[in-house]
Amino acid sequence: MFEFPHDVSKKAYQLIIQRLDGDRIDDKYYANRMHGLVEKGIGGFIIFGGEIEAVKKFVAELQAASSIPLFIASDIERGVAQQIRGGSVFPSQMAVAAAIDRNSPEDVKLLEQGLNAVASEAAYIGINMPLIPVLDVNLNPDNPIICTRAFSDKPDIVTWFGLKYIQALENIGLISCGKHFPGHGDTSVDSHIDLPVIRKAASELKTADFLPFTEAIKAGVKSIIAAHLTFRALDFMPASLSRRVITGLLRKELGFQGIVLTDALNMHALKDFGSVPVECLNAGADILLHPEDPDSTAAEVSSAILSERLDEKMIDESLSRIFEAKKRLAPIPRTANKADCEWTSSKLSEAAITLIKGQADEIKLPADSGIFFMGDEQFFENSPLKQIFKTVDAAELSGKTIIFAVFTSVAAWRGSSGIAEKESVRLNQLIKNCGKSIVVSFGSPYVLKHFGEADFLIAAYDSSVNAQMAAASCITGKTGFRGRLPVSI
Repeated sequence: MFEFPHDVSKKAYQLIIQRLDGDRIDDKYYANRMHGLVEKGIGGFIIFGGEIEAVKKFVAELQAASSIPLFIASDIERGVAQQIRGGSVFPSQMAVAAAIDRNSPEDVKLLEQGLNAVASEAAYIGINMPLIPVLDVNLNPDNPIICTRAFSDKPDIVTWFGLKYIQALENIGLISCGKHFPGHGDTSVDSHIDLPVIRKAASELKTADFLPFTEAIKAGVKSIIAAHLTFRALDFMPASLSRRVITGLLRKELGFQGIVLTDALNMHALKDFGSVPVECLNAGADILLHPEDPDSTAAEVSSAILSERLDEKMIDESLSRIFEAKKRLAPIPRTANKADCEWTSSKLSEAAITLIKGQADEIKLPADSGIFFMGDEQFFENSPLKQIFKTVDAAELSGKTIIFAVFTSVAAWRGSSGIAEKESVRLNQLIKNCGKSIVVSFGSPYVLKHFGEADFLIAAYDSSVNAQMAAASCITGKTGFRGRLPVSI
């Protein structure tokens, strides 16, 4: 089908998945640069941004120009729309866990339909390596980078949903990817910013953090991302640089034979370590994901092979795993299942809304009730809730029934998944001035723990339009609250 590269430079490039900025592909210089990487033998691209049809066309052009199939990856935990305009939105993993009763055949069927639609839309664009599911167990309520990206803080729930995602992707020929091994759920530091260090006992890791990965390996997950974090019980080196973790634990102890990717190499967790690409490969990683500069990275790897700082036999073993996966890549279907994805996304969002405090039949909205927005303004500036409820300011709250809509986000480099302490203090003061208070979290459900004096607490898990409309429907009594809180607050 295609030949194994014998040129050291070609081998080095084949180990790299580079960033593809979908918003720049119309720029001739940028497009030529991406094609130049293909000519050099780049292993693939990870897509950020762009419009769905333009990205699809450009990916097809890159694949046609490459003598070896390219991995096309993307972080689409919340559906294709998370990265690409015109794609479908899907609820966060925690929202999905809140929505689906694992013992209900009807719920399970809905989940499977939604995941099949997400997988089909990804394949339609040319994404053959969706970087999902997140298999982290969110054990730290203040986790700044995982939070609602995780299904739950309970290993068995994470495992069950993770296997459903893996099955849906693998069933249509895509490469599923579990992340972030050995587990990023018990951190208080965003590894995009700094290196998280976890000091829990090895016994705790086996019964919690490792479990979803162990079961995913048994179920046939084809790739796993190694995290930029240090588990002191395993090694003093970060997992992505640790031979003990990747080769010793993941390969030998857990028996994983698939592809190991590093987490993105442009993250700052490894900023204090030298020769990071070479050390990652020496540890047993197969793919270097998103380095700052692919050319200098390839040159560094080539030099290390030629100087025998990298064992070429080990590199060839990585390439064999990569090529075996590329031989199995499925052809792109002609149509995307967008309608199904949007329908199931809406249904899942409706089912996810969780009433944590109060009784649904006690929620009453008098004529003078209103809504007060807090948190990340970018998510509520054009909120559809403004068309449903009257927006009020702090001076209009006294004695009234007020919906407090709190918007938070989980995003790289942000450093927090909650709200600032001064915002929390302010909201509690506003709650005291109300007649009745309804606090809705459009994001992290953990923020609700700060507002125990509110009359009603509601978790929506997402800031999407679907989540906002679903919450409004529940609050106004048009639909019932069906969600189950998948974490402890």
